[in-house]
Amino acid sequence: MSARAPLLFFTLAPALLLASLEHLHLSAAKFPLRTFGLILLGLLLLGGYAWQQWRGPEVAGYRLEQQPLVQRVVASGEVDSQSISQIGSEITGVIAQRLVREGDRVQAGDLLLSLNDDEQQAKLREASAALRQLTDSSRPQAQATLAELNDRLAQLSRERQRREQLFKRQLLSVEQLEQARQVELIARLARDRAKLAANAQAPGGSEEQVLRQRLAAAVANLAKTQIFAQTSGLVQSRDVEPGDLVQPGRVLLTLARADSQEIRLPLDEKSLAPVAVGQSATVIADAYPQQPLAARVSFMAPQVDAARGTLDVHLALLEPAAFLRQGMTVSVSIETGRRPQALVLPNDALRARQGERAEVLRVRDGVVEVVAVRLGLQGTGLSEVLDGLQAGDQVLSGDAVAGQRVRWREQALPGSDAE
Repeated sequence: MSARAPLLFFTLAPALLLASLEHLHLSAAKFPLRTFGLILLGLLLLGGYAWQQWRGPEVAGYRLEQQPLVQRVVASGEVDSQSISQIGSEITGVIAQRLVREGDRVQAGDLLLSLNDDEQQAKLREASAALRQLTDSSRPQAQATLAELNDRLAQLSRERQRREQLFKRQLLSVEQLEQARQVELIARLARDRAKLAANAQAPGGSEEQVLRQRLAAAVANLAKTQIFAQTSGLVQSRDVEPGDLVQPGRVLLTLARADSQEIRLPLDEKSLAPVAVGQSATVIADAYPQQPLAARVSFMAPQVDAARGTLDVHLALLEPAAFLRQGMTVSVSIETGRRPQALVLPNDALRARQGERAEVLRVRDGVVEVVAVRLGLQGTGLSEVLDGLQAGDQVLSGDAVAGQRVRWREQALPGSDAE
């Protein structure tokens, strides 16, 4: 049936109707005009219905055209930190002051916590007093004792020598000589012990070293009652209050370094293929939608989380953002490909999609046909068509079957981002 058949029907219907009446020997006078009009109207309606049926149903679709195309992968992530410092105490003590709370920004060297230092002050005073006693009392006394014992040993040595001379002249008994020798030996031993003590207490001696180490430890422990920030950053959590007893190993505060802020994106493994380190991205915090941030893919985790089916993609912010907070939800758009001009097709027109291959329903001369296509850049919105179609082709987004006649209704292409 040609395209002119319905038109001929509308043209010839009235003449055919009159010829039929004449054949039946009915004149216009015997046939009411109203009845004639109703019959003619019925024929026209029947013809219109037949015309619509012949043309087929109206189905929406797109006209392919060349336009710039940017492929993006879009997902939700959160603000994270590459470096979290856990702040604790190196000594056992009671918290006297807590000077920060969650959300506070601190600089390196800021005082965060202080412990009660009464015990440490007492130990410092004790160590200082012991060192002073050594320098002011014990050392001079040891030196005086050594000098006195040296003098006594010298006297006893002379006495022993005198008795040896008398013994040689047989003017002294053996017992008297041995007595002098024993007394000298005892004095020598006492002098040696005094010498060792004096050397230990001398400047730089072992006893002074021990006392100075004790003093240094007391000074260090007193300093440890003041807990300072080692790096600049943001206080993430606090787990201590004034009056709490703390010990080494307990985490009192957590601090996120100011220069280590990043975005962590748990990306579905199905979307990983086009993503690579170095790609640029745009980050928008849900709480600050009017402040987009530039970022870049800096790292991709080596393995997929089997439980979630995702892989962590890390993005480094190109500029610091003071308003971001740890754990804040963000939307991330990673640019994974760009074409200055590409033949694009919305994804809702693709069928039997498998990787780079898909099928579309093209309309040619009002008849549907199935066409295989090869795709380039792909996203959730638009895809690039490399083979199978050309600019100007009409494709369907609605349902139809091959060989069916349809009335194609054009709808506008979405934006150029293949997201």
